[in-house]
Amino acid sequence: MKAIYYEEHGSADVLEYGEFPDPEIGPEEVLVEIEAGGLNHLDVWTRKGMPSPEEMPHIPGSDGAGVVSEVGERVTRFEAGDRVLVDPGLYCGECEFCRKGEQSMCVDYKMIGEHVRGVHSELAAVPEDNLLELPEGIDFATAASAPLVFQTAWRMLMTRVGIDQADSVLVLGASGGVGHACVQIAANEGCEVFATASSEAKLDLARECGADHLINYEEDDFADAVKDLTDGRGVDVVVDHVGEATWDTSLSAAASGGSIVTCGATSGVSPETNIPKVFWKQLDILGSTMGTPGEMDDVMAKVFDGTFEPHVREVLPMSEVQRAHGMLESREGFGSVVVVPDEKYEPDDDE
Repeated sequence: MKAIYYEEHGSADVLEYGEFPDPEIGPEEVLVEIEAGGLNHLDVWTRKGMPSPEEMPHIPGSDGAGVVSEVGERVTRFEAGDRVLVDPGLYCGECEFCRKGEQSMCVDYKMIGEHVRGVHSELAAVPEDNLLELPEGIDFATAASAPLVFQTAWRMLMTRVGIDQADSVLVLGASGGVGHACVQIAANEGCEVFATASSEAKLDLARECGADHLINYEEDDFADAVKDLTDGRGVDVVVDHVGEATWDTSLSAAASGGSIVTCGATSGVSPETNIPKVFWKQLDILGSTMGTPGEMDDVMAKVFDGTFEPHVREVLPMSEVQRAHGMLESREGFGSVVVVPDEKYEPDDDE
């Protein structure tokens, strides 16, 4: 088969697209012919070695959709020809957290495409438990762009914070994958949604996703803007997956008794924290990672029925993977970037 892979960590220049040995499936695995793979910032971090995959050369890619080609002898839920979507979280099923139904807190939690070889290839061997049936009428590119970001956003807002219609929610980086998912989820719950982005074009798209208030962080301090819009109160929930560059400002933007919820730190992992802001305002700081199988089912059902709309900024052939990674690193555009095997790529895929 052909696959995207790299043999060492580094810049996008280490990425190659070429021949790679076909995967062999185990008794509980499914061989999937990949039709489309979604990119995430996780792919960039893993390529740079944070963390390092278990095996080199490494195939990246946590998100993918395709058609079942072959099934292992113990597989019961799928057969050849089924349309499927990949859920990238791997868990042991036996630890105290898995037994409580908190699989994303598993002591041995891993990610397809991060810790083990991913699905940005023509073929991928995926455990049966990590596949969802993909309904007819949902195109592969849209489906492949959704799992990681929508389940992450869903767990943050619905499970960890538990938002309701009385809440005001500030979403930083609303033009990214997780950001635009958070805007839609918060808006669907009836929340008052504040969104930040770096350009008016991105903010216009955030409005289309359901944002009520738009803040260009290149022009305004977003905490000051929030205070102006809330008569000095601040917001109940701040979604901050940016990290060092925004952390202190996020603490300032939160109302007393508010929550800061984070699933990442793309600008840096060790911000200074003004502790008096935390205790004086009695803030809750919540971490969140991925989601459980049940949360994945819940949010993807709303993607499949059209409640939520994953935005795909561009579809590229896998041979242009360096360009795809460059788009993520430069924060170019709104929504997700998707790659498809070269032989399946059609120039109008991104229209």
